[in-house]
Amino acid sequence: MKTQIIIVAAPSGAGKSSFVEKVIQEVPVLVDVITYTTRSMRRGESEGMPYHFVSNDDFLRKVERGFFVEWAKVHDNLYGTPYDQIENAKAEGKSVIMDIDVQGAATFREKFPDSKHIFILPPSIEELRRRVTRREGGVPPRDLDLRMKNAEIEMGAAALFDYQIINDDFQDSYGKFKKIIEDLLA
Repeated sequence: MKTQIIIVAAPSGAGKSSFVEKVIQEVPVLVDVITYTTRSMRRGESEGMPYHFVSNDDFLRKVERGFFVEWAKVHDNLYGTPYDQIENAKAEGKSVIMDIDVQGAATFREKFPDSKHIFILPPSIEELRRRVTRREGGVPPRDLDLRMKNAEIEMGAAALFDYQIINDDFQDSYGKFKKIIEDLLA
């Protein structure tokens, strides 16, 4: 039976969102779960792309109602994965792929033991710092040091994942990623 839940984690800026967005376009059986967050939208984002943007109060009400499979505070913002999108995808015979943080991956491993987990590593912490700064228009974000500190902690958890890929060349690394996905869905 094909894998129904695939979790992709990585430090901020390592490429997990780019990998997930590309594979969803190429593998129609995959569905991305849209995470809820309290963080502000970045340039080029909109409601539902790539997150549902909600207020802190709305997010906490959802937590109280048991709306999320998992939720966590990451870089001073709240992120949560809703149950309903996972259940809907499974009912439609689709497989879910999600990019979430290391804390969320641990919760999924516990609640969905058949889920498979892929960790995307940057080639180095220095390269990760460059990527995050470049993504922000060449201006280092205010929380860059916090992100790098968190990245080092997250990278320490990579061995807990079923697969690890170093994203040193996007096309080559994505090819390895897609092959893993295809094998999991076979």
